[in-house]
Amino acid sequence: MWYLVFWLLTAISPVDRRDWLLENFVVVLFVGLLIATYRRFPLSDVSYVLITIFMTLHAVGAHYTYAQVPFGLWIKEAFHQTRNHYDRLVHFSFGLMLAYPAREIFLRVANARGFWAYYLPLDVTLAFSAMYEIMESWFAQIVGPGLGDAWLGTQGDIWDAQKDMTCALTGAILCMVITAVVSKLKSASERGLRPHVHR
Repeated sequence: MWYLVFWLLTAISPVDRRDWLLENFVVVLFVGLLIATYRRFPLSDVSYVLITIFMTLHAVGAHYTYAQVPFGLWIKEAFHQTRNHYDRLVHFSFGLMLAYPAREIFLRVANARGFWAYYLPLDVTLAFSAMYEIMESWFAQIVGPGLGDAWLGTQGDIWDAQKDMTCALTGAILCMVITAVVSKLKSASERGLRPHVHR
């Protein structure tokens, strides 16, 4: 509900309507998929919260265009940066917030365990990040000619796509490290609470 309200608010008078439409094309497909699979394959509350946080950050970027998000401009001026790094934050968040739901799916569908339960989410995150960068370039040329830099958000950086993918992978690695630590602590706690049987 929160995301729907926030999304509707950010749909009002975006900085660039064509850019907003392009940014939300994938969002509509993704939300449609989540709704369609909710009854048959519901995710955990943690996964839905993480997805909502990421989608909220993306909605802000879509409203302002990533290069003009006020928070990013403030960071740029305060720390004397050469560009607005809000897009990097969202790509990092893509990995940080979505690797956990990806892991949950692998655990339930593929019965992934051990090393693979932590590696496969990284693999999928990087694959989706690369696929999004490719799709972005196609859309910029075919669907939105003239939008170019506004939608891609390169801000003149020729290595923008590679840096975005690196941010996503870094976020996913951090997510899996946190997940592994929490899992270890939970297992240790459960072992400690388990009553000892004297034979």
